[in-house]
Amino acid sequence: MKGDRVEIVVDAGDTTRTYEVVASRAGRRVETAVRRGVVEVSEVTRSGSVVRTARFMATRVLALVEQPVPREDSSEQ
Repeated sequence: MKGDRVEIVVDAGDTTRTYEVVASRAGRRVETAVRRGVVEVSEVTRSGSVVRTARFMATRVLALVEQPVPREDSSEQ
């Protein structure tokens, strides 16, 4: 959903760096996966096409924070 984002904090030797992947348009979502020692964060469309991907070595990732957009509950009226 538009606004979903994932923050990735990476060890860059003597300092840390923070990266963000954000679902930039309506209908897109952010997916994370850890495969073969690599953390992969992708922005994906409704149809499943990958728009962009960020890849990091899993040994360098210090934190992976998923921050979904708060959704309104339509049952409360």
